[in-house]
Amino acid sequence: MDELELRIKRLIIDSLKLEDLTPDDIASDEPLFVEGLGLDSIDALELGVALRKTFGLTIETVTDDLKLHFRTVSTLAEFVRSQQKDIEHHVA
Repeated sequence: MDELELRIKRLIIDSLKLEDLTPDDIASDEPLFVEGLGLDSIDALELGVALRKTFGLTIETVTDDLKLHFRTVSTLAEFVRSQQKDIEHHVA
């Protein structure tokens, strides 16, 4: 399992208080919302806050593009990586 994806899975479990799940219970390509893990819009807000705090992400407004990033753990990991590259690029 990818280290970043594992961190995101743990973040989902911890920030949303899903104590009955382990990272192994969440498939990286499983939908997070509606079907799959079954998260809702409140969960999305809490997860967004946790991602901002943990990874220093900038999430300004909810757009259709942003919703695509929150589709699965894999897409979230890609989003985190792209945001971190943007941060490193601006710092360098």
